[in-house]
Amino acid sequence: MKVVLMGDLHYPEIEDSVSDVLNARAAFYQMFIDRFLEIDADLHVSIGDLTNFGHATELQEIYKLLRRKERNFYHALGNHDLYAQTREEVLTITGQPRYHSIVTDEAVFAFLDTAKEMDFEDWGGHIDDEQLQWFENVVKDSGSKPLLVFAHHPIYNTTKNSDKEKGSIHPSIDMWRILDQKEGVGVYLNGHTHCDSIVNQKNWTFVQTSAVLDQHAFRLIEIEKDEIVISSLDITDQDIIDNAPIIYNHINHFTHSPAARGEEADRECRISLLPVVDHTS
Repeated sequence: MKVVLMGDLHYPEIEDSVSDVLNARAAFYQMFIDRFLEIDADLHVSIGDLTNFGHATELQEIYKLLRRKERNFYHALGNHDLYAQTREEVLTITGQPRYHSIVTDEAVFAFLDTAKEMDFEDWGGHIDDEQLQWFENVVKDSGSKPLLVFAHHPIYNTTKNSDKEKGSIHPSIDMWRILDQKEGVGVYLNGHTHCDSIVNQKNWTFVQTSAVLDQHAFRLIEIEKDEIVISSLDITDQDIIDNAPIIYNHINHFTHSPAARGEEADRECRISLLPVVDHTS
C-alpha cells in the first residue's frame, strides 16, 4: 500500500483587491494540489490546517481543487480549520467524519480530531474522553497489525518542538496509556509545529511534517511485506518556488519557518515489520 501525505497547507482567504497575492495563491495551490493528486496512492491525506482560518470560502475552494481528480482523500482537522466556524459546520462542508479508522489487509489507519473549536487563544491539542475511549479500542483491536495514526497535533515530548507550550496534545492527556497497549509497530503522523522531525520511542515511530509553504514536499508512506518505508518528495516547480514567499509574506496567522526541513534523518526512515528475534534464550 502507498499513502501520500501533505503537511499544513494553510490555504488562505485573500481580498479581491490584492491581485498579486490572489494570482500567487492560484498558481501555488493549483500546482501543488496537481502534484499531490497525480501521485498514484491508496490514500491521500492532509494532517490538518488545510486552511488558514477555516472560512467557508477557504474550505470550499480547496476542496474544489482536491475533487478535480478521484482520490481517497482524508482530512484530519487542524486548529486553523476550526477558527472561523464550528466543527459541525466545517464537517458539513468537507463531508469528512470527525474521527474514524480504516482496516485493510496490510494495516490499520486511524484519523484523530485533536483540534479545539473556535479557540483563538489556545492552539494546542485536545481529545475528549469519548474519542479517547474509541482510540483505545482501535489500538487494542489492531493487534499485531501495523497501526498508522494521522493527527494534527503531536504527542507531547516526542517530535521536535512538541514540548513547547501549545505545541502538542495537552500533556495532561495521558496518550501513552493508550499507545503502550499497541502490539507490534505503531506510526504516529502529525503536523502543527511546522518542522520535519522523525523520532523513535518504544515501538512507535513519530513522523512530523512541516508546512507546505515552508517546505514544498510530500511524505510518501509505503507499506511493504517486511517494512514501512517513509520518504519525502520535493516539489520543485518554479510556480511553487516563486509564489510561496508572496503568500506567506502577505497573509495573517502564518509565520514562515526557514528551518522547516530539518536533517536528512527527519525526512526518511525504514520501519521493520519482521518479528523481533530473542537471542537470549
